[in-house]
Amino acid sequence: MGCRIHCRQGGAPAVWAVNPRAALAAHCNTIEETYEFMLAYAAQGLSGDAGSHSGGQLREFLNRTVGALAELTGVFRTIIQEENLQPAEKYHAFLAVMERDAQDALAAIQIVISQPSISSQLIDNLNASIHLRALLTDLFLIDEIVR
Repeated sequence: MGCRIHCRQGGAPAVWAVNPRAALAAHCNTIEETYEFMLAYAAQGLSGDAGSHSGGQLREFLNRTVGALAELTGVFRTIIQEENLQPAEKYHAFLAVMERDAQDALAAIQIVISQPSISSQLIDNLNASIHLRALLTDLFLIDEIVR
């Protein structure tokens, strides 16, 4: 995935409110890193996250992604408006798609977070979710387009 920005400790973007493109890249990076961590977690074959270092990390990654998803489309909307991207109707139509995909992925992630124990199999199923994959594909497109 091409969305990359250097972040401060804990995943907070180094440049946020000043530069919407940097914020978009930071949110994209957070989501990408979480997905990559989930792939590794799924491969561990854990029956649950309690008591494992990677289980604690998993919840941190998922919670950071929830935060990124909450702001992702707003930042993209700001870029469309501030930079007067044209044809505007095409950007707004895709923004609507991205909003739906982000909401669907968010719902899937939140139901996983709400579980008292998160197994590798549960994360493997989340990784395979069409909702998460649709969002990742949206991010690939946007990353290439706004670059």
